[in-house]
Amino acid sequence: MKSNYYFTSESVSEGHPDKVSDRVSDSIVDLFLARDPEARVACETLTTTNLIVLAGEMRIADDLMPSMEEIEETAREAVRDIGYHQKGFHWKTAELINRLHGQSTDIAMGVDEGTGDFKEEGAGDQGIMFGFATNETPELMPAPIIYSHQILKQMAELRKSGKQPEFEPDAKSQVTLKYENGRPVGVSSVVVSTQHKYGFTPADIREMVRPVVKQVLPEGWFPPEEEFYVNPTGNFVIGGPDGDAGLTGRKIIVDTYGGAAPHGGGAFSGKDPTKVDRSAAYASRYLAKNIVAAGLADRCTIQLSYAIGVAKPLSIFINTDGTSKIDEAVIEAAIPDLMDLSPRGIRTHLGLNKPIYARTAAYGHFGREPDADGGFSWEKTDLVDKLKSLA
Repeated sequence: MKSNYYFTSESVSEGHPDKVSDRVSDSIVDLFLARDPEARVACETLTTTNLIVLAGEMRIADDLMPSMEEIEETAREAVRDIGYHQKGFHWKTAELINRLHGQSTDIAMGVDEGTGDFKEEGAGDQGIMFGFATNETPELMPAPIIYSHQILKQMAELRKSGKQPEFEPDAKSQVTLKYENGRPVGVSSVVVSTQHKYGFTPADIREMVRPVVKQVLPEGWFPPEEEFYVNPTGNFVIGGPDGDAGLTGRKIIVDTYGGAAPHGGGAFSGKDPTKVDRSAAYASRYLAKNIVAAGLADRCTIQLSYAIGVAKPLSIFINTDGTSKIDEAVIEAAIPDLMDLSPRGIRTHLGLNKPIYARTAAYGHFGREPDADGGFSWEKTDLVDKLKSLA
């Protein structure tokens, strides 16, 4: 690895058009899982000017099926909570088209236990998933993406609390860090673009954003004034799905590690946890985080791969970028004993068959605190003692 470099990550707010779509899709997943923990959902959402379109597949017992009215209400409530009551995109008056339909029987045959060529419950699709952890932040996440998320999360809290009503829901951030000897030592630039109410100048918005950035960054890390960019186009009044169409799954790097680690390519939002795009990515993060938390490495990347209809992972790969304190092969060999990495094994170990996904749709799926109801269970570090015994 290079020792001295600059690295940049971006985040987008819950009101970004793609994140609105993610939030709606994950809210639909939660609606189904609240009715039936074994429900199957793959929900894609399109948002544009006063239009919300739902598409995809689902499977649930007939007597548990949410009504069309309940599905629509769930989608609208997600948009309302984000804060959209604008002329061009309003939670209450936007047209909603629901094109969800039943799951393919061919896919179901590969996923259901006791059917298909393999009798164990198989993965819902083929694919590769990556997990990553680094000890450069307390969250064991890359610092640029953590700071980018925190800036936007604080801005959203100020907006929703009424303390900063000038902000509107759509926003983006970008943070560039300077690294020396592989560790972050300062911020070289910050970019924040935020939708705002009519009548405010770029200078006004700049001074509203400044204290948020100063609060998030470590003492003395605020960038030079000429490298602090706020609404560089000069105006950002028209935003959200009215300014740019949104689609589920278009912000997968924002969802994960800000580009500091590989991504398998599959999106998370809108998918129930039988889909290994989601559950195996959570499992690989869980394992990587525990390895770093145990002090076995400063950085850790884990790759898992699956085939549709097949329960076992086809491969397990680990890379610590030369930071491992013990032989990587020892850690790799121990992983199957630490966790059953079949789709059902992952869901059982992490308790994923719960309505816990709407909260993941913005500000990252990783680097969050585990919730008492099982949300963000993949952020727990309960394997540390077992991993320390390998040293």
